[in-house]
Amino acid sequence: MAYFKTFGQFLTSFDLKTNGKWFVLSLLIGVVAGLGAIVFDVLTQVVQHNTLVSIAGFDHPQTVGEHSIYEDSTKVTSFSPWVMLVVITAGGLASGLIVYNFAPEAEGHGTDAAIDAFHNKRGIIQPRVPLIKTIASALTLGTGGSGGREGPIAQIGAGFGSWVASTLKLSARDRRIMLAAGVGAGIGGIFRAPLAGALFAAEILYSNADFESDVIVPAAMSSIIAYSVYCLSLPQHLRFMPLFGDSLHHTVDSHGELIPYTILSIVLSLAAIFYVKTFYGTNRVFKSLPVKPMFRPAIGAFLTGLVGIGMYYYFEQDVRALSVLSTGYGVLQEALTSAAGLSIPLLLTIAFVKVFTTSFTIGSGGSGGVFGPSMVIGGCVGTATGRLLQQLWPDLVTQPEAFGLVGMAGFFAGAAHAPISTIIMVSEITGNYSLLLPTMLASTLCFVLCQRVHLYQKQYPSRLESPAHRGDFLVDVLEGSRVSDVFDPERKIQLIHESKSLDEIVHSLAGTQQHYFPVVDDNERIVGIFSEDDVRAYLYDETIWKLAVARDIMRSDFVKVSPDDDLNTVMQRFTSINVEVLPVVDEHDSGILLGMLNRKETIGYYNQQLMKCKRAGEENDE
Repeated sequence: MAYFKTFGQFLTSFDLKTNGKWFVLSLLIGVVAGLGAIVFDVLTQVVQHNTLVSIAGFDHPQTVGEHSIYEDSTKVTSFSPWVMLVVITAGGLASGLIVYNFAPEAEGHGTDAAIDAFHNKRGIIQPRVPLIKTIASALTLGTGGSGGREGPIAQIGAGFGSWVASTLKLSARDRRIMLAAGVGAGIGGIFRAPLAGALFAAEILYSNADFESDVIVPAAMSSIIAYSVYCLSLPQHLRFMPLFGDSLHHTVDSHGELIPYTILSIVLSLAAIFYVKTFYGTNRVFKSLPVKPMFRPAIGAFLTGLVGIGMYYYFEQDVRALSVLSTGYGVLQEALTSAAGLSIPLLLTIAFVKVFTTSFTIGSGGSGGVFGPSMVIGGCVGTATGRLLQQLWPDLVTQPEAFGLVGMAGFFAGAAHAPISTIIMVSEITGNYSLLLPTMLASTLCFVLCQRVHLYQKQYPSRLESPAHRGDFLVDVLEGSRVSDVFDPERKIQLIHESKSLDEIVHSLAGTQQHYFPVVDDNERIVGIFSEDDVRAYLYDETIWKLAVARDIMRSDFVKVSPDDDLNTVMQRFTSINVEVLPVVDEHDSGILLGMLNRKETIGYYNQQLMKCKRAGEENDE
């Protein structure tokens, strides 16, 4: 611990806004987040290989850019849907038992927990949460539960960032920044999208078009490091390959294509609203079940497996229908590469059913993310819509697969209120930047159309409403205001001569409403101040009433202000020494008393200025 103390002193020697300090911290967070992504990925594959593959005979397809540590192994077990149901249920049970016995805050999708810690818990995440989240999420996803990787890895990175800040005894502001940088590092690493990870960390905290600007640079640094560390665990040919490969080269050939993309945006918005309402409706149903919370993920996992088996037999034992389980990236890869091999009914059914399997898995308290399923749902809806529009306008819609890529971005942008980072995220994981125009159109339209639904319910509308920034905006409103704008120099103040006896002071208090009394000398220059509480300490000792004078009970080291002092400084002095009144003295001669500044008056002035700002904002909106 001595090492951490010395390291913390070294860091605090930097100015808060220097990049040098944040480079050191971001480097540390990035390394651990990258290693955490590797551990989480490997652990998930180990669970999957030893349960779904070895016992149930099911090995779900992966994307082109994913790497399996069991690539050379040969599957010898034939697929058994009913054994798979047992495996999924057992995974849900194990996850629930671990989470609710050791870290209940690790249940569900971890991104919301990290957002809540940023706004409401001063950036504090208990150190055990990342460890439990890693194990529980690996069990959930590895056994076939429908979820994504972003929630677990976001909470893992955020938890480590919070722990480092607490260990180094950094401020709450620094801890929040490090928490968000951990989120960005985890996302940027495991999805191999460093720029998107940095923007995601700054954007996902708010539901309106707002950014946590202080987070972007540290999150960018940590995301780059995490991405680099994670890629070192991959074979050489995959290290610089996007998650979905580098062969997706869709283009926009005419501006007329924006019309069908606008139609797609409306379809995606309706799908996103359905997804969010179903997810939280299912969550409320599970919370109302008369069973212990630790058993609910097992029930959700059982229902997920049951639905998956139904899909398998409904589509004549087509294994692609099982994409409603686990991440489902395999069918998404096919939809983006060659949509013709997937029927429109299969695509729409996978998207529709994926909503319910994700709601059962995560909404029941299972551990996993919601970004991955959102990509699958949005991609399938987008590709199906593209193929339908191709039948209407074959000359205009020539690449229905491109609608799948745009659908991934638009769907999540609407559900999660993160349009900018989602645009970059989808471009990075697919390696396709040529569709930025329709992707921006769909993401912004879905963002606007889905304002009333929130996939991440712990988001605050903007920085103004966030508890993490309440003090910041108090300073902003008071900026430029002076003491002279508030205090009344004509107010009568009862002055106490320094030689006045305590007996006289006690009797004079009964005839005044004043609570703080300036003490002056023969030239009426202020030499101290005392309050009613200072006098009250002597009330039960009448023997010294005649002996003690004002100079004996006053405080000579009092805090004072001048008319030109700004109210930011004044408010800091009020709160630092916890007094209700401050003497106002001449700027050039601190012995000349001009009046007294009341704390309530200052707060009242602040409220007036705040109302003026709000009215001005409303007038500008009109």
